[in-house]
This record gives sequence, C-alpha cells and structure tokens, in this order.
Amino acid sequence: MVKDGYPYVGGLLIGTLIGGTIGSLGMGWGWWIGGSCLLLAGFVAFFFRDPEREVPEGEEKVVSPADGLVVVLRPLKNGEGGLPGGTMVSIFLSVFDVHVNRLPIGGRIVQSEYRPGRFLVASLERASQENEQQEVRVSNGEITVVFRMIAGLIARRIVCWKKTGDEVRRGERVGLIKFGSRVDLLLPQEVEVLVRKGARVKGGSSVIGRIR
Repeated sequence: MVKDGYPYVGGLLIGTLIGGTIGSLGMGWGWWIGGSCLLLAGFVAFFFRDPEREVPEGEEKVVSPADGLVVVLRPLKNGEGGLPGGTMVSIFLSVFDVHVNRLPIGGRIVQSEYRPGRFLVASLERASQENEQQEVRVSNGEITVVFRMIAGLIARRIVCWKKTGDEVRRGERVGLIKFGSRVDLLLPQEVEVLVRKGARVKGGSSVIGRIR
C-alpha cells in the first residue's frame, strides 16, 4: 500500500477501536460504528494497493500509464498538447482499479504542471479539458509523450512524486489520483497505437504503442 493511504486507514482503524469500546460498554450502536469503520478501512487499504509490475523489455514499447478501461481513442488536433499530431488514448479508472500511475516511456521529465479545474465525471471527454489535472511531459531524446492525471467527480486530490528535470525509467511510479479518475495519454505520430477502445490495460505492463 502506498504511504498516502496510511492516514485514511489509520483514522478508520481508530474509529473501529472507539466503536468497539463503546459497544463493550453496552451501547449496541458502537459495534455498528466499529464494524462499518473496519469494513471501510479494508476497502481503503485495497484502493491504495501498489502491486509490483513486470515492465516488458524493449525501449521501443510505450506502456500504459494506468490501470483501467480505454474509453477514448482519437487523432490529436494539430497542436493539441503541444504535439503536431498523433493519437490520444484515454483510460478511465474506477474505484476498483489500482490508482498508482506509471511512466509510459523512460527519459527526462521536461515539464510537470498542475492545473486547477472542475470535477466532472471522469469518463466524460470534457473532463480532459475542464477538470483539475497534472500534466507531465516526458522526452527520451527521440519522441515526447504527454500524459495527464485528471481528477474526477470523487477524486479530488492528485499526487505527483516527480518534478521537472527528473530522469525516469519506463514503468516507474509517477503519481496517484485518489478515488476514481482518468488518465489521458497523448502520443506523437511516431508511435503506432496497439490498443483498441474498450480494452482493459494495466499500468506499467500493458503495451499501448510502439515507437516506429
């Protein structure tokens, strides 16, 4: 479990202890509170899980930045994301998906920028432009890839562990979006996209595309 989940789980376990103490004093509602807190603590620990992933070999491969469902696959408009063309792949993360995000390629983070915004349902395409987000631009010297960690209706906190100038590896952990979200991956024309809309992908291990 990532450390960002410790305060949530710890608080709920304290609630479990308090509820159990009240219940032991003869007030039955205390057991109900304690049991509810314990169930919530288990779910939150599940949400903040951080499994190891086997990153496929081959520097020409672009891996998925997130677990979830591919909900959008479309050509980029000229200049969108600062790229002259290419493809956008959007991945929707439900509350049951792993929410630790990973880097699609290795190289250097040339820009990491936080943008405040709205909290629309993350599955809407409007969320790509209007919602709160963290945009990360990574270059390996040959291509530049842009991906955006986007907050949703429930997810209202984006955590980014990397900063501009960091040297990074493909599949390395980069951040976390709490409680449901969306990740947009903007790929340049040099990348052949290998996924389809409706596909389920895993961060750091599913191959999204291949550098031509």
